[in-house]
Amino acid sequence: MQESRLFKIVYYLLDKGQATAPELAEKLEVSVRTVYRDIDALGEAGIPVYAEAGRNGGIHLMKGFVLDKSLLSREEKQDILAAVQSINVTENIDSSETLQKLSAMFYDTPENWFEVDFSRWGNKRADNEKFELLKSAVIHRKHIKINYAGAGGEVSERIVQPLKLAYKAKAWYLKAFCIQKQDYRIFKLNRILKLEVLSEEFPYRTFPEEDEGSEGEYQQVKLRFPKEMAYRVYDEFDETQVERLENGDFIVSAGIPEGTWLISFLLSFGTQAEIISPAWLKEVLAEQALLIYKKYKT
Repeated sequence: MQESRLFKIVYYLLDKGQATAPELAEKLEVSVRTVYRDIDALGEAGIPVYAEAGRNGGIHLMKGFVLDKSLLSREEKQDILAAVQSINVTENIDSSETLQKLSAMFYDTPENWFEVDFSRWGNKRADNEKFELLKSAVIHRKHIKINYAGAGGEVSERIVQPLKLAYKAKAWYLKAFCIQKQDYRIFKLNRILKLEVLSEEFPYRTFPEEDEGSEGEYQQVKLRFPKEMAYRVYDEFDETQVERLENGDFIVSAGIPEGTWLISFLLSFGTQAEIISPAWLKEVLAEQALLIYKKYKT
């Protein structure tokens, strides 16, 4: 127990630079006296940690101190190597040299068990260039100007502060602060049609994370699919949302984001999706299907 706590103290000091005894006591849920005993134990173990009194004092590690590589287990080393390996996904990102140095330092080789490539089929160069520009803008906190295709098909020009790249539900997104809206927004990378990195920098800010399930309004729908649609059913829905009937058909119960995207999503199944509930959604989908029929009939 004490050994684990000692490591936590060292990691915390490496991350923060310094800390007060009460601060460490609160984080570790122990007494201040226990913290000082732990500091003494670290000193006896050869860790260059010291305490300074006074207004700006605190507990420090000697400048330039790094943890010895032997403190990492083989599993932890593999996790680090795998993380570096996973970012080598574009032609412009070359992590092979970093990977080689870490492998030599750890006396270990990475297990080449997976490959990450976020580009679409047949569009590798354009997608990778876009990702590289966005990554650079996020790291260097540069404003970007984008042309973005909204859910309704309209294309708008925006200037945003890019904060984070996120991968969710089989797609990449940019989490940013929109200057025009003066609010936080999420943009799907595939719908960013044009991108320009501007010279103006912005101050550090974090994207407010929301609880799972609170990201917009969801409509609970119940759908029926024939057995021939198994590939789409398991592509789009989690197994816990799917019920298999005796004849092989599927009943799906799921919460789907409301709006024009919901209608477009259901239309993408053609005649292979039957809406069981809600009733009003049947009418809306029928009206949209009729408009499509009239457009191509004439």
